[in-house]
Amino acid sequence: MSKTDDTTRTARRKFLKVGAATIAGAGALAAPSIAQAKTKTLKVQAAWGGGIFLENAQSYVERVHAMAGDALKIDLLPVNSVVKTSQMQDAVHRGVLDGAHYVPAYWYSKSKTASLFGTGPCFGWSSQEVLGWVHYGGGQELFDELMGSLGLNVVSFFNSPMPAQPMGWFKEEIKDASQMKGLKYRTVGLAADVLLEMGMSVVQLPGGEIQPAMKSGLIDAAEFNNPTSDRDFGMQDVSKDYHLASFHQSQEFFEVTFNKKMFNRLPAEHQAILKHASEAENSNFYWHNTKRYSEDLAKLREQGVNVHRTPDSVMAAQLAAWDVVVERLSGEDEFFAKVIDSQKTYAKEVLGYLNLNQPDYKLAYNHYFGNA
Repeated sequence: MSKTDDTTRTARRKFLKVGAATIAGAGALAAPSIAQAKTKTLKVQAAWGGGIFLENAQSYVERVHAMAGDALKIDLLPVNSVVKTSQMQDAVHRGVLDGAHYVPAYWYSKSKTASLFGTGPCFGWSSQEVLGWVHYGGGQELFDELMGSLGLNVVSFFNSPMPAQPMGWFKEEIKDASQMKGLKYRTVGLAADVLLEMGMSVVQLPGGEIQPAMKSGLIDAAEFNNPTSDRDFGMQDVSKDYHLASFHQSQEFFEVTFNKKMFNRLPAEHQAILKHASEAENSNFYWHNTKRYSEDLAKLREQGVNVHRTPDSVMAAQLAAWDVVVERLSGEDEFFAKVIDSQKTYAKEVLGYLNLNQPDYKLAYNHYFGNA
């Protein structure tokens, strides 16, 4: 071995030792940085004080936590913890809250177009297809455009396709649309305009006030959303006639909204988690809630409640009322008309396929279990 070779080997050994020491030192410096990384916690208020909808909000939160680990947490606050339900969107806009879990019908007083995102007219579709329109038919883009026109500093995701909401609770069985006229009825969103068109007197109340209002005679009839919530409210104690099926709110879903400036400052992976956890909650909600609703409907029957299917005459009158309301509001608001046109285009195409392809599931049900 030459002296030159020996010198080269010695230099290489020194370089490797220095390099290893440098890497070790870098690791030692980086380790405390990782250990000291702070958890990002978002304050999100729900519109629900308890019951199955608060469970659903918590389910979304659990999905976020499962995906984010300790990097991102949501502190879920029940109804009225920071602000009243009617003030939640403004609180998110201002940054008083980082986010909210509710439905668009709760803030549609700012724009009646908001009610089209979940509580609009039925073009033969269910909540599943409306969410399809949101994600693949231009609905999300239209919603974002609406937020921009209102100057709202929020970004929203939609999830949890709700089954059609019952027509609700009445003091007697409704056999014809003529019985609806003059009734003082509780609902929310554009459904209020529709039922006013049908000749009803409409009162908009929070869920927790419905049962006491009916008990005191402030209202004659009411709906909230589903058999589980209705049973929790104790509606069976103030009425024994419960009507399922209706077009007043035949499709609805949750809105999870976040302060836009805060959201945009989050790492891209955290933004993706908040979005995709919302999508993941779609299936869980439907599987979980339809099971619970069916169980609680059976319990309501056991408690002496007479369960009826809303007569076709009432639902036909609802569709006619929707026509009047949609035509009027489309004439008053070009953006409302733009959203309606987008929805009709999507519904005509997708429902055209589904109606042609889907078998009559009720025929199969009746074959095995008798008439529903």
